[in-house]
Amino acid sequence: MTSPDPGIAQQKRVLRKTLRSRRHALSARAQRAAAAGLVKQVVRHPDYPRTRRIALYWANDGEIDLNPLMQRLIGDGKSVFLPVLNPLDPVRPHLWFCRWQPGEPMRPNRFGIAEPKSPHRIPTWSLDWVLLPLVGFDAEGGRLGMGGGFYDRTFAHEQRWPRQPRRLGVAHDCQRVNAIPQEGWDLPLASVITDQRVYR
Repeated sequence: MTSPDPGIAQQKRVLRKTLRSRRHALSARAQRAAAAGLVKQVVRHPDYPRTRRIALYWANDGEIDLNPLMQRLIGDGKSVFLPVLNPLDPVRPHLWFCRWQPGEPMRPNRFGIAEPKSPHRIPTWSLDWVLLPLVGFDAEGGRLGMGGGFYDRTFAHEQRWPRQPRRLGVAHDCQRVNAIPQEGWDLPLASVITDQRVYR
């Protein structure tokens, strides 16, 4: 892995601050509308009918509420999975993906984000879609995350897997920027789905 570029790292810090403030400024009404809009965009995706195993995440920090989407996915017969920080590597953990249904017990991880309490994980390669949280994105598939590197580490060796899940970013449309500064380990996205459209 190449060394971090201090200039790019600084650009990312500035963008994160700006874009997190942008989504925090959304009203509760705008957030509800965004959650409903996201459901419409996901189910209109041409690959949706044949997609069975979908990993999502528990939204926080102003991200779009994914609960309405989870309800729709389960209603459509999809299997829903949530990420869990791998407890076997507390220093630089990657993610496990565990089956979850509404009402099953949850517990907060070290960042205060809810995870399935009794994880029944599956191989990551067996997922069809992985919906990734975004702080920002561009129309070329560039993704700006929170900076923890969890998804980057999880997919770092995907070329060795029997198959690769499709990675789709999820964001408010207002989180789009002209260009996300990229480093060698940053994950490209197949698409970004917002409350207003799909960027391929």
